[in-house]
Amino acid sequence: MRAVVQRVSQASCRVDGRVTGQIQKGLLVFLAAGPDDTQQDMDYIVDKIIHLRIFPDEQDKMNLDVRQIDGAILLISQFTLYGDCRKGRRPDFSSAGRPDAAQALYEQTIAALQEKEIRVQTGIFAAMMEIACVNDGPVTLLLDSRKSF
Repeated sequence: MRAVVQRVSQASCRVDGRVTGQIQKGLLVFLAAGPDDTQQDMDYIVDKIIHLRIFPDEQDKMNLDVRQIDGAILLISQFTLYGDCRKGRRPDFSSAGRPDAAQALYEQTIAALQEKEIRVQTGIFAAMMEIACVNDGPVTLLLDSRKSF
């Protein structure tokens, strides 16, 4: 699985003009599943997301995680994280996971984050979404479960 994690002071998702998810201080996470991703990949991504110490402490050092600041997560499915732009000018998305398997992992990720008592808001899987955010820092990180083991 791949994730782009942004520290935000606010973020929201709209689908067809309707807000589907909105947070204040916390993390905006774009998430994609690859074709061979499993529960182990999802567990790795969830663990990384909730334990990333990227929020400032009293000394303004990045020492706190999303739970320590009582933050929330806006989780957005985004298969384009598997876009391969090495050849030509049009991205190749053939390395993205199949929609049914990717949706299952996306929903399992939501449940796993909620089990950790984190407030989670979402977009709508496979929908055209409008995402707005105020990136705080800016702090933006890339996670890839296949580069972990």
